[in-house]
Amino acid sequence: MRAKITYFVTAAVLVVYFVLVGSRGVLLVQRGTWLTVAFGAAVLILPVIGVWFLWKNTRFVTRANRLAAELDAEGGLPVDDLARTPGGRIDRDAADEVFALRRAETEDSPDDWRCWFRLAIAYHDARDTPRARRAMQRAIALHEGGA
Repeated sequence: MRAKITYFVTAAVLVVYFVLVGSRGVLLVQRGTWLTVAFGAAVLILPVIGVWFLWKNTRFVTRANRLAAELDAEGGLPVDDLARTPGGRIDRDAADEVFALRRAETEDSPDDWRCWFRLAIAYHDARDTPRARRAMQRAIALHEGGA
């Protein structure tokens, strides 16, 4: 729940920022000189990119959460019982051990979105965020019927 609140607060702050930047861009364009129009157009690109990025990430998180809920209802979510360091971080050796199991499971069933979902969690636990995201995107694509 805390993560959702943080996400929505951050998204709201970003939207306010996009509106403020966009309004400045419009004011620059309205000035009418070639220089202010060029700067205004450049400034207007920033909120467009930001809104696209926010939309893509919100869509990704929503789909991943939907898969997590479905997997939880099936009783297939992995249990978080990994050893932790005194600082609370997941022990690297424990994460690597689980990762090896998840990778083998995924290699045995490469078309099962559940395996890819669990592999994404294992990548995340092993602190490999880019691969975790790609594995989750694969799980989402398989769940939605794509390859």
